[in-house]
Amino acid sequence: MQGHTKNKTRKRRVSFSLVALHAQQVALVGDFNAWDLRKHPMKKDADGIWRKTVILAPGTYEYKFFQDGQWVMDPANDRQCPNRFGTRNNIVVVTS
Repeated sequence: MQGHTKNKTRKRRVSFSLVALHAQQVALVGDFNAWDLRKHPMKKDADGIWRKTVILAPGTYEYKFFQDGQWVMDPANDRQCPNRFGTRNNIVVVTS
């Protein structure tokens, strides 16, 4: 009988942040959470920076922030792609 080893992909912690001093609500939304506005609410720290850390398997993901009812690009990330709405999404690549 031959041994069978399972190929385990290691998930990684990925941190996102957005400087939005006057925002009331910010959510991290992307294909990793089925674009669910409620799934990853962000928390504002003492410096007014909104932060969220998620655990993602290796791969390429599209995301945006949803701030006070408006879609917002990540100004700290210049990796982008077009989306089906005629606007753009940010891209994050999680390595294995």
